[in-house]
Amino acid sequence: MKKDTNSNDPQIILSHAIEDMKSEKGENFDINKLNLAELERRTGFSRAKLRRYKKDGFVIKPHARTGKRATTTVLSGYTGLLDDLLRKNVTNASVCYERLQEHGYSGGQTQVRVYIENHQDLIPPKRLLVAPQGNRGRRYSTAAAEAYQMDWGFIDIECFDGNHYRCACFAMICHHCGERYIEFFPNAKQENLFIGMIHAFVLMGIPKYVLTDNMKSVVIGRDPDKHPIWQHDYENFMKTVGFETKLCKPRHPFTKGAVERLIRFVKDNFIPGRVFSNITELNYQALSWCRFQNSRYHRAVDCVPEEKHNRECMQSACILEPTQELMFYLCPPRLISFDGFVNYEGRRFGVPYWYQKRICRVQRREYELTIYDEDLSRILTVHDVTWSKKDSFCQDQYVSAQPEEFPSVPVKSKIMQIEEKTPASDFSKFNFEEGLWDE
Repeated sequence: MKKDTNSNDPQIILSHAIEDMKSEKGENFDINKLNLAELERRTGFSRAKLRRYKKDGFVIKPHARTGKRATTTVLSGYTGLLDDLLRKNVTNASVCYERLQEHGYSGGQTQVRVYIENHQDLIPPKRLLVAPQGNRGRRYSTAAAEAYQMDWGFIDIECFDGNHYRCACFAMICHHCGERYIEFFPNAKQENLFIGMIHAFVLMGIPKYVLTDNMKSVVIGRDPDKHPIWQHDYENFMKTVGFETKLCKPRHPFTKGAVERLIRFVKDNFIPGRVFSNITELNYQALSWCRFQNSRYHRAVDCVPEEKHNRECMQSACILEPTQELMFYLCPPRLISFDGFVNYEGRRFGVPYWYQKRICRVQRREYELTIYDEDLSRILTVHDVTWSKKDSFCQDQYVSAQPEEFPSVPVKSKIMQIEEKTPASDFSKFNFEEGLWDE
């Protein structure tokens, strides 16, 4: 029988080496007096391992725990959280690994990836495959601080009481280095667009151009020469801040593919499995997430966005200086209702009665809402934002001495009033005087 010299089985290697040594020694061969140094040279096994094999008659026995799985691993205490992420269609191993680390997971990413591969049944099936766009375009590059891309994204939020509402996510990204910024608002109104852009410019600087799609808060149409007709307030905003706007071709979202990819990245990586109590807390988490992502290497831009942006883009970008004109955009106007309230982000806040104008301005800073007069010359009142649906009253919202109203027409309606009956005492049933003096 031909020897299997190419086998990697330790038992076969050991047996062939012993047979060769036996054939060389002939009748003088004694397996109990086998030269372990020579056997080590022929097999490559260590001397300690050969001694252990010799005790078993040079029969390699499997380890007692071979083929058995450990009852507990470093991932054992986090499988419930990981299963919940998979049921929410969070299948990215890097994202799952980061979420587990937030809860104290100390293992590696490979274990998470293997677990995801072995539990594909928890992932909900895809309902519909999106057809390809059927076009191809060349990616373009821009200089430092030349162009930012911005867009809106929308997500549905489920409340603890079972109700649902929609939230808008403002996204802006530097096309040169990939520096990104996101902020959540209750809606995508123009006033929130201005606030989001100002906050992004404070952190990222002002570029030469802002690339966006044809949203109604930016452009209202085009002239006969196909030139954009800017929305009046947006045009004034561009002149105040000092940048220009370029519009994408309608129904061509890949023109601003960087911000489109950012919004999808937010929906696939930031949103799933996230829990928050209010939008302010959500924006705290979003800002922390942006700082983390900006400090990581991104293959698409081949750099760390934060480092490249500070090194190149901030040298060319304009710094946004706080001015009175910017304050008007950060404090949108509100109409005061007949009962002395202004509506902001779906809640009502009181205004003092002595402010006689019908319009005021409102600004929310984190958990504090400040109400200014119409020209921002003074502060009317400050409210704590508790995110309760109840009306928030303020001091001096109503006059303490209320004026009396008198009838403006003759009173003809009449009604009858009778004498009020004296209520009987509780001791009336104990008539001690009746019959007392008759005896």
